[in-house]
Amino acid sequence: MEAQLLEAIDAIRPALQVDGGDMRVIEFDEATGRVDIELMGACGGCPMSSMTLKAGIERILRDRVPGITEVRAKGIDFDVLEEAY
Repeated sequence: MEAQLLEAIDAIRPALQVDGGDMRVIEFDEATGRVDIELMGACGGCPMSSMTLKAGIERILRDRVPGITEVRAKGIDFDVLEEAY
């Protein structure tokens, strides 16, 4: 599943980069299907980043990677990294 996730992110990345942004995976929990990302560059401070996350990134990842249940972004859905148990 991780390889599919990285492949899907590579497909999304050019659309973010054309606007001066990018993204990176902070954590991927294969058991729960949750992906934590960080939007960087122009995307990190964009007022539309929440919409980009839910209507764009999350939708695409859930469509392309079976098992993805949630995509969260640092600064939108959480501010600090949660401790892994």
